[in-house]
Amino acid sequence: MRFIIAGIVFGFILIKSEVVSWFRIQEMFLFDAFHMYGVIGSAILVGLIGTQIIKRWNIKDLEGNEISIKPKDNSLTTRYIVGGTLFGLGWAIVGACPGPLYALIGTGYLIFIVPLLAAIVGAGVYGMLQSKLPH
Repeated sequence: MRFIIAGIVFGFILIKSEVVSWFRIQEMFLFDAFHMYGVIGSAILVGLIGTQIIKRWNIKDLEGNEISIKPKDNSLTTRYIVGGTLFGLGWAIVGACPGPLYALIGTGYLIFIVPLLAAIVGAGVYGMLQSKLPH
């Protein structure tokens, strides 16, 4: 139940902050406004600080288990370039990041059922092809 409540609160924040607005997304991709870059930059900063706090103070999860953060591959490989490009193109074409699709549908933008179904199909296809793809 707590995850449903957290999802509802997160969706509310996404809608009220206008980060799911196609107009704000268009402004970002056209470099017309700082709004989205400010939100994304703030999220990166909060994530960076939170990760450092978890690592340095040995923060445990709610059940008392240690939180382990695996090191990332920091090399700029083709998969990151191709994956980032595909993600950005999809975001620009659809006008929405995959994450808030449920929030958009919940606010009455039923047209976003189409990208949600496409995302579900895409995830399924990836799942079927995952073993054949380079990782």
